[in-house]
Amino acid sequence: MTPLVIRLSPDDGVVIARATLLPGTRIAENITATERIPAGHKVATRAHAVGEPIRRYGQIIGFATQPIAPGQHVHVQNCAMGDFARDYAYGVDARPTAYIDTPATFEGIRRPDGQVATRNYIGILTSVNCSAHVAAMVADAFRRNPFTEENPLADFPHVDGVVALTHKTGCGMTQKEPLALLRRTLGGYARHANFSHVIVLGLGCEVNQIGGLMEEQRLAGRLKAMDIQTMGGTRRTVEAGIAFVREVLAESNTARRETVPAGELSIALQCGGSDGYSGISANPALGAASDLVVRHGGTVILSETPETYGAEHLLTRRAVSREVGEKLVALMRWWEDYTAREGAEMDANPSPGNKAGGLTTILEKSLGAMAKAGSTNLVDVVRYAEPVTAKGFVFMDTPGYDPVAATGQVAGGANLVCFTTGRGSVFGCKPAPSIKFATNTPMYRRMEDDMDVNCGTILDGAETVAECGQRIFELILRVASGEKTKSETFDFGAAEFAPWQIGATM
Repeated sequence: MTPLVIRLSPDDGVVIARATLLPGTRIAENITATERIPAGHKVATRAHAVGEPIRRYGQIIGFATQPIAPGQHVHVQNCAMGDFARDYAYGVDARPTAYIDTPATFEGIRRPDGQVATRNYIGILTSVNCSAHVAAMVADAFRRNPFTEENPLADFPHVDGVVALTHKTGCGMTQKEPLALLRRTLGGYARHANFSHVIVLGLGCEVNQIGGLMEEQRLAGRLKAMDIQTMGGTRRTVEAGIAFVREVLAESNTARRETVPAGELSIALQCGGSDGYSGISANPALGAASDLVVRHGGTVILSETPETYGAEHLLTRRAVSREVGEKLVALMRWWEDYTAREGAEMDANPSPGNKAGGLTTILEKSLGAMAKAGSTNLVDVVRYAEPVTAKGFVFMDTPGYDPVAATGQVAGGANLVCFTTGRGSVFGCKPAPSIKFATNTPMYRRMEDDMDVNCGTILDGAETVAECGQRIFELILRVASGEKTKSETFDFGAAEFAPWQIGATM
């Protein structure tokens, strides 16, 4: 019979409930649950004194704030953050990557500049919030009507769509780091392989002037620029935008897929709505798939710096150099200063939903979240939305908020997103397709229309982490070749565009 609890390491003082445990349920030899333990939550297998470290994954996830007896529920009522020494041991666990002699392939779209796309969109970007509605009007002119089935792109089957990616900033902002970060994000999207053509729409008087954006990001010749004030208002701008899209549709439609090596994959690793199972099933399975992507020559991008906090010492040990490892540690110090300046704490994360799912501290969440990146070397650490040029496992500095983090990764060049969830997050990230992975079978069955992969098979004992990882890798290749994801069937991905807003709003 499948055990009622999961032990992750012999050093752990807690185990994880596979299902809700009632008082009196035997969880180990001579140990019974003394209270109700919700599914995915922790139960103590030995006594902990006040101040004693509590371990999961063999690592510290918090400290006992009151005496804990065997069989008790371990959560926010008796476990909290605390300071402890981290041994960064730069590079001690770095090992040569075992590359595959004959890499896998997928059917991608080779662009004239050499980049490889997984989708073929025409994009409409905005320099400022003031032009957001006009951009949406242009894109709406090419949207299929779900009621009449009228499809303006019916004659262009090789075009995946026309998408407007709008945001709430671009003006009323300081012109140093906040503006540079926004322009870096927009520049990354303007250059993205999954766009065949791009329009950028502005109002005309905003801080984020299109001319400055194009000069700073070297976008001349890559996009069509127009602003509402110069064009003569909304109607004329919409008409000009629609005319441009119609003009380039035929050219965009000439795109054809061809066989390319899996080394052209750049995967954004994301998690949202995590639970106590995330670090046991979906995240390790995605980590196994990430190792395969890297071994086949591709790139995986881990982000969400606040959700790596407390576990960064496990990544610095895998860094290819001390310099790379120190860049990651420097990010942690910046985030400590940033949250202190804003009157917040790093342990404000996990979210209420994470805690309801069994995650108690940011240390516990971070240990589970970083499993998405597998076990290969950390080859580079980059800023938010900075171009990712290295092959292998790369870390990007982003907030923990999923849409903002994924936006940065796609701006960095990710051409596909892999997103794990325990609570049931729904998400898309145009122009990159987003694959969603459920951590547990009950949620997968409840939200099967939104979930692409059930990783709960690992908890159910039907599949190993390695077997699930292989299944994920094969799905990645099919999606990169054009197979639609669940989020794409619902047309997710435009509203989730969310550049990181940092600094004062003036």
